[in-house]
Amino acid sequence: MINKEVKFFKEIDYINNPRYKENAKILINLLPDYFFEVPASSTGKYHPSFALGKGGLVRHTKVAVRIANELFNDESVSGAYTKNEKDLMLIGLMLHDGLKSGFVKSEYTNFDHPLLVSNYIKENKDKLTLKDNEINFLCSVIERHMGPWNTNNYSDVVLPKPETRFQRFVHMCDYLASRKFLDVKFDSNDDIEG
Repeated sequence: MINKEVKFFKEIDYINNPRYKENAKILINLLPDYFFEVPASSTGKYHPSFALGKGGLVRHTKVAVRIANELFNDESVSGAYTKNEKDLMLIGLMLHDGLKSGFVKSEYTNFDHPLLVSNYIKENKDKLTLKDNEINFLCSVIERHMGPWNTNNYSDVVLPKPETRFQRFVHMCDYLASRKFLDVKFDSNDDIEG
């Protein structure tokens, strides 16, 4: 059995609010086992080499969270957000692709995975100590993380586009983490070096 929250020990440590840290652990532990094993892209076309192969989705997620945290260390960015907003966006990035292949692993990405994750969080809110407005914030940044890629030839679903600065920030971090020009180095524990 995978110790899920340990995989995100460093990323959870970026969160300041202790209550949010506990909720992040609960939500990470609810993710399906396949999340910790699959590549970020089922075809290999849409992500850099570090996000391919076994555990690639976890590495992609870690890079998105690291990008956010690095930006939060820059006061010209971080001054635009409260501590709680930053914490919730970090949790949103940790979970944004949590059901990328559906509830039960499918061969390809489920296009509606942002909505699946959002609904999953809402369905499990009785396990959380998050308030309704915190859950709504978290779900809104996850639902809109795909940005302009909100339609798909194989699905009738139209995903909502980012509208708020929080939704745009989460989309930007995910987008940057998927750029093929990035060459992020990982150690044997799938932790980002440096």
